[in-house]
Amino acid sequence: MLVPFIFLERALHREIQAVFLILTRRADITMLLFSLLFFPGVFIHELSHFLMATILFVPTGKISLIPESMPDGRLRLGYVEVSKADILRDSLIGMAPLIAGGLFISYAAIYKFNLIPLWDVLRQANFSFFWSGLASLPSQPDFLLWFYLTFTVSSTMLPSESDRQAWLPLGGAILFLVTIAMFAGADVWILENIAPPLNIFFQSIAAIFGLSAGVHLFLILPFLLMHKLLTRVTGLDIGS
Repeated sequence: MLVPFIFLERALHREIQAVFLILTRRADITMLLFSLLFFPGVFIHELSHFLMATILFVPTGKISLIPESMPDGRLRLGYVEVSKADILRDSLIGMAPLIAGGLFISYAAIYKFNLIPLWDVLRQANFSFFWSGLASLPSQPDFLLWFYLTFTVSSTMLPSESDRQAWLPLGGAILFLVTIAMFAGADVWILENIAPPLNIFFQSIAAIFGLSAGVHLFLILPFLLMHKLLTRVTGLDIGS
């Protein structure tokens, strides 16, 4: 679920930027419109960094929600300056947007979209009820608002490259400890006590990424068609 989600997220971002750039013909206005569109997600992303650092007693510095172009051509929508700590706290701070975004999407899916019955119907392969339930989603209260928030939060919840710097050493340390424990004879205990909750955790993560990918898949076609239509009408296009 993660791989198609990343692919769809990047593809949709490209199409949105292309539409804005063709309409405005100005990179600065395109950057402003793009940042305004994703502002709720960026706000939650940076706020989660700040709150996690505060909870873990890691000093923070400047906070910015103003977009800026990076030397490598990327667009940075915001940032929080956080002091370096140990690999565990650095990893948790870097993971904070994913945790906050996952909780937000779970709340929206369960309490605003009422997707649990739909999921049960899908698992039973009752596709007629599933499609009818899916078609009735827009009738949920404030559907457009929560759909928009789910889109922006999911589209900005993935940690950046700098957020992931401490993940590799932490993952290596965990793998080393698990390997030692299994060689020490704890493999049966791990399978009986650790594997079941870990399996539930990964199923939940897969469901969050799957829902996020579905939202992006639903939106990418209209923006792709709009991009092609604008290119045909104006004769303008942008590189990939």
